[in-house]
Amino acid sequence: MLFTIIGVGVFAYGIIYTILVCLADCDLQLAFFERFGKKIRNLKGKVVFITGASSGIGEGTALALAKNGVKLVLAARRLAELERVKQKCLEISNGLLTSEDVLILQMDMLDIKSHQKYFDLAVQHFGNVDILFNNAGRSQRATWENIELDIHKQLFELNVFSVVNLTSIAVRYFNSKGSGHVAVTSSLAGVVGVPFSGSYTGSKHAIHGFFNSLRTEKTGKNLTVSIICPGPVFTNFLSESFTETVGKKYGISAKPTDRRLTMERCGELCAITLANQLDESWMALFPLIPFTYTAVYFPLIFKTTLKIVGVNTLFKLRDSSDIQLMTEAKKN
Repeated sequence: MLFTIIGVGVFAYGIIYTILVCLADCDLQLAFFERFGKKIRNLKGKVVFITGASSGIGEGTALALAKNGVKLVLAARRLAELERVKQKCLEISNGLLTSEDVLILQMDMLDIKSHQKYFDLAVQHFGNVDILFNNAGRSQRATWENIELDIHKQLFELNVFSVVNLTSIAVRYFNSKGSGHVAVTSSLAGVVGVPFSGSYTGSKHAIHGFFNSLRTEKTGKNLTVSIICPGPVFTNFLSESFTETVGKKYGISAKPTDRRLTMERCGELCAITLANQLDESWMALFPLIPFTYTAVYFPLIFKTTLKIVGVNTLFKLRDSSDIQLMTEAKKN
């Protein structure tokens, strides 16, 4: 009788868990903390340094934080876009922030030697930095065997080495003050090996290696490390993607009919991750979250399913288009 009750309980738990995974636009830990955890407003008065803040996920996160009175360092290359985002942050804050509470830094992540200078400017302006959110980066669409070696190098320079360098500067600063929080935008491509993005997927897996190693090394030392893994989001990320050829962008924009998280929703989920100091968060529309759970926890089922549905289906889940469109884009 006891084993029957246990069996029914486990079965019911599995059914409920599966339903929740299919309904949520993020992993269940993040969904739980969104409802029952710390609110974004708990970060009010803190200073968050965001790279890649001029658009996309960086902009969405900045807006979610500004709405709750979080002071911001907005860093990116495009000064005019940074000014635009700053103005939006001030407006959405409803008086919680003044112009002095949002610092703009026209910063190129690939200019490694300038990182210390810009981080010091942020500390000098606010007297403190509480969270570094590494968000700058680019994606890729390419056929694996045709990717030029210099593309691998360029993608790793931006997505990995520049991020690691700025994080090292922040960690040394946080060590000196006794606490801190570093976060990074990875991708579901850093959790699952996705097709037609070899360099990008490799760079995101490298990010997981670096940041998971950092978290383990600093256990018990008041340093929080968060890895944020979005799926498709409505940004200019796709059109700006690397291809397999140096100097050539993908050039295909997301369509309004695509199944993607909005920039605002993704930014809100990122802000919730920061407020609750979560180790890792996944966020995407159905069916990518259950797809990722299956890939991670049931690899045999995932492998079998992928053989049945084909790699083109996986590509469509990501880009809402087929491989033929990618092939035509590379010819143009």
